[in-house]
Amino acid sequence: MPRVLSLRLSPDGSRLVSVVQALAPDGRSYGTSIWAVPVEPGGEAYRLTRSAKGETGAEFTPDGDVLFVSRRPDPAAEDEPEDGAAALWLLPAAGGEARKVAGRPGGVTGVRAGGGTVVFGADVLDGDADTDGDRRRSRKEGGVSAILHEGYPIRFWDQDLGPGRTRLFAARLPGLAEPRDLTPDPGGALLEASFAVTPDGGEVVTTWRVALPAGRSRSEVVAISTATGERRVVVAGDDTDFIGPVAVSPDGRHVAFVRETHGTEERAVEFSLLIAVIATGEVVARADDLIPAGLAWAADSASVFASCDHHGRRPIFRVPLEGGAERLTTGDDSYQELCPSPDGRHLYALRSSVGRPPAPVRVALDGGEVAELTSPAPAVEIPGTLTEVTAVADDGTEIRGWLTLPAGASEHDPAPLLLWIHGGPIASWSDWMWRWNPWIMAEHGYAVLMPDPCLSTGYGQQMIQRGWGDWGPRTHADLMAITDACVARPDIDEGRTAVMGGSFGGYMANWVAGHTDRFRAVVTHASLWNLDQFAGTTDWSMYWQREFGEPGSDRYHRLSPHASLSEIRTPMLVIHGDKDYRVPIGEALRLWWDLRRSSVESKFLYFPDENHWILKPGNTVAWYETILAFLAQHVLGEEWKRPESLG
Repeated sequence: MPRVLSLRLSPDGSRLVSVVQALAPDGRSYGTSIWAVPVEPGGEAYRLTRSAKGETGAEFTPDGDVLFVSRRPDPAAEDEPEDGAAALWLLPAAGGEARKVAGRPGGVTGVRAGGGTVVFGADVLDGDADTDGDRRRSRKEGGVSAILHEGYPIRFWDQDLGPGRTRLFAARLPGLAEPRDLTPDPGGALLEASFAVTPDGGEVVTTWRVALPAGRSRSEVVAISTATGERRVVVAGDDTDFIGPVAVSPDGRHVAFVRETHGTEERAVEFSLLIAVIATGEVVARADDLIPAGLAWAADSASVFASCDHHGRRPIFRVPLEGGAERLTTGDDSYQELCPSPDGRHLYALRSSVGRPPAPVRVALDGGEVAELTSPAPAVEIPGTLTEVTAVADDGTEIRGWLTLPAGASEHDPAPLLLWIHGGPIASWSDWMWRWNPWIMAEHGYAVLMPDPCLSTGYGQQMIQRGWGDWGPRTHADLMAITDACVARPDIDEGRTAVMGGSFGGYMANWVAGHTDRFRAVVTHASLWNLDQFAGTTDWSMYWQREFGEPGSDRYHRLSPHASLSEIRTPMLVIHGDKDYRVPIGEALRLWWDLRRSSVESKFLYFPDENHWILKPGNTVAWYETILAFLAQHVLGEEWKRPESLG
């Protein structure tokens, strides 16, 4: 199925464009393209770009041209390298072919526009940017892959950091000739940076990571002159990260962003949406307990719109300059890619939910009425029903979640139940998932329970604090309470249940395996097994050590699933990708060996070429088929049948 990934509105409000991902003709990879989406209901969506390398990162210029990033070959270049790096392209609003407007030897990584200025990110080796290409060729010709590090981190999620670092470059429209290096010596400051350009093009406002002693760091918000590269701090604070998304107001006076306080062993992280004056750094508005997935300013610069988790949904909130937060949308929907219209009447967005994938809509700012727009992707007919469920935990806290029921589930034909535990751990089951999709399981006859236990977002700070530093016991109690409520339903078969989870959810699947034998099967994906081992090998050690303390402390042993190995009786399916740096493969290798030596019935689904997620189409098929075969054997009592996708 095609997947709608983004949405952008032209400055005059007349055009919408979206990046759409679809299966490539060979069925072994995905490709991307840019589509036009009508701004009025009933219009036609049509494709704007087409190339074998695909197009991403679509952004409008002030004149309505579309900038995008692509590895497509440049027909105007006489000597195009075979492994061409991603470059910046421009598709004219007036029509005609796209043309390459900027590039770097290490590739372009993102683009924003304001006034007549375009700012883009690029990967550059330490040193003079003008000699970057020569030095890259020297490494390649010399067969050098070594990277010398003097700081932390050295890996991030699924990528090895270095030898290049992200820098920001600025150039002027229309030609974008000779881009200026704004950050000639950034170190790792722009790792995962979120940035925006002021409407006059004079400054780029970006997050900026500051290295601290002992491998620690913090993130601040800075403004960089696009003319001189001069950098000044807008907002900074000790033991605090100021992070994206970053959004600059249309009048250029204010910037909105997210404040995340560093956790300690006793105090959980806290999130707030902040609005500050760019010139002085004065914080003029703050909305606590909001963790925006998207931010966009109203046309009059008097308020900012934020899409944030809230009780298993992600509604849109309006946060005015005078502070406070007002919910704009109702219902069970989740929103992202917010695009307010310049006339102040509408807000365009991608709307989705646990029961439907993202599609473009238009939201009336006066009353909140939602109108569907024609989507580049077809609608989905889900094979079942979605129900909200609740339970009361042992400490009196209400735990809620979503229950997907397969078609035909009833008192006379109850469905087997899969308990799916979300990752994070600070996250929520609030949206459509392409990777962990419950409807595939529903089509095979399973009910899927997706609960939001402690540490889940959208329920206030206390919900996060409840599980902070107490991952296993507190989360386990919440999960069992809502599982008990579900298996008491007449349309659920209490005798046929399994538990699944990935990342933190995998940690909890391992924990559950060692603390109850009520389930017939456990599926643990990209999971933490030995916390002390994990703490020093993950890509982001300092984050976890704020919560758990120094490695070797009592909390690591008390909360580590491996300490309960002797209690595991339930068959387990272990899944891991070798390129996973957030939860390194050593966790799965140690878990697999421990299960082998303890004679626990188990299987190991190993992906040498995948990371924390399983992304390649063929591997995704193998992932689902193997899980379904494992569940059929242990939950349904069928004979083991090796998945055809595995050969």
